[in-house]
Amino acid sequence: MSTLLALDTATEACSVALLHDGKVTSHYEVIPRLHAQKLLPMIQALLANAGTTLQAVDAIAFGRGPGAFTGVRIAIGVVQGLAFALERPVLPVSNLAVLAQRALREHGATQVASAIDARMDEVYWGCYQETAGEMRLLGSEAVLPPESAALPEGASGDWFGAGTGWGYSERIAVNLSGQDAGMLPHAEDLLTLARFAWERGEAIVADEAQPVYLRDKVATPKAR
Repeated sequence: MSTLLALDTATEACSVALLHDGKVTSHYEVIPRLHAQKLLPMIQALLANAGTTLQAVDAIAFGRGPGAFTGVRIAIGVVQGLAFALERPVLPVSNLAVLAQRALREHGATQVASAIDARMDEVYWGCYQETAGEMRLLGSEAVLPPESAALPEGASGDWFGAGTGWGYSERIAVNLSGQDAGMLPHAEDLLTLARFAWERGEAIVADEAQPVYLRDKVATPKAR
């Protein structure tokens, strides 16, 4: 049975999760600006509590963004360092998808509009729908002003809003059945998504791990 490690530092939350011997354990703290100091000790404590070591890990999953630039870079730096040393593959996972997966786990929401506050009067935005326990992206992820956020074409049924971007809810013209504007990504849900990706054979080598800021893409059309 596979042993998977997951970690996330893309927002104010810092969290780690482990699948080992078929059991999932996790640790989650909201510790802005302390991720770099706390992440490795959290990983070591999680492994020790599970009675295993880094050498037993088959792959390492991480939140690849979008989120805080510094936070995403911390995750990639730690993951690449560990993966190179262990010669293990990595599993990049969208932080917007992680939010949607958490909304499924905690609220039973099967259609989720994930939004993370991107600062500069914008939100990171993505819409997800549950398929066989996995929240899957409908359309594409984007960074945009709250007023431009919209559900996918032809969307119907109940939608749940998850994430700090819903602090702009009065500016987002989307009808929701419920929302949690305080929700942050959790490594437990990242691990769930990573397990699906691992089973599909989607792991990549460590030096292919890239951050996804979304803002980089926004500049491309203007430059043409």
